[in-house]
Amino acid sequence: MTTPLLLLRCAQLGIHISELELLTIGTVNDMYTEMNHDENREAYSTLASQEDMDAF
Repeated sequence: MTTPLLLLRCAQLGIHISELELLTIGTVNDMYTEMNHDENREAYSTLASQEDMDAF
C-alpha cells in the first residue's frame, strides 16, 4: 500500500491524522473492508445454519 492510498483510506473512514499512530496499516485495511461489507448488505443476506457449519 502506498502512502497516498493509506491517507485516502483514512480520509474515507474519517480517521484523523493524529489517530494514525494508534493504528496499523492492516487495521486501516480491515476497517475499510468492513465499511465496504456494511454498505453491501445484499452479499450477506443469507446466514449460515447449523447444518451449513457442520458441513463446513
